[in-house]
Amino acid sequence: MNTEIITIDSEIMMGKPIIKGTRITVERILEMLAAGETTDQIIEAYPFLTKQQIDGAIQFAIKAINNIYIKEIA
Repeated sequence: MNTEIITIDSEIMMGKPIIKGTRITVERILEMLAAGETTDQIIEAYPFLTKQQIDGAIQFAIKAINNIYIKEIA
């Protein structure tokens, strides 16, 4: 996990992975992307976010899915 971008703290957002320094969850970023919103639209909605943070959320999700997949086939 890129701890400069994503963090997990049981005291914040029920321990969901978030963009560090915010209360924006990786899940929320993915939901917005799945709904068809662009990176620019996400940044418009949350102007304190950067493209690097959004990309970090996507990369975190990819790694999480890969870890689940690897455990399932092992």
